[in-house]
Amino acid sequence: MRIPCLRCFVAALAVVATTATVPGVIAAAHAQHSSPQRSKVVIQVSDGEQAKWNLALNNAKNIQTDLGAANVDIEIVVYGAGGIGMLKFDSPVGNRVGEAIASGVKILACETTMRGQSLARGDMLKDIGYVGSGVVELMSKQQQGWAYIRP
Repeated sequence: MRIPCLRCFVAALAVVATTATVPGVIAAAHAQHSSPQRSKVVIQVSDGEQAKWNLALNNAKNIQTDLGAANVDIEIVVYGAGGIGMLKFDSPVGNRVGEAIASGVKILACETTMRGQSLARGDMLKDIGYVGSGVVELMSKQQQGWAYIRP
């Protein structure tokens, strides 16, 4: 049996590799390596202190700045009598909440707490979202692998 020259062997290997490659597989592999996985973080706010709110909103803004707003999903889940009060239409942090929403942060009010405080959606800041239960939302997000922050 005769052993082919090294140059012939390399040329034959190149032909096999080129013809055996499926363009879709290459594109999928490239897409996997070129697009980073989105980060996901849920922030709990259940306090009515303006300083706590500013800290939570600063955390969200800093995360977006460091990771890029397009690379991260951020939810601020609000419940408890103090926390939910800061989402009322006359909130002292209302402008900052609006800026966070405009930047892509989801601000979610707990409807259970709202019912307990006799608050309706009309009493709240515009453009916020709602969840049935703030604590259940936090549990669900953590079970889905979201990072959890409580400033």
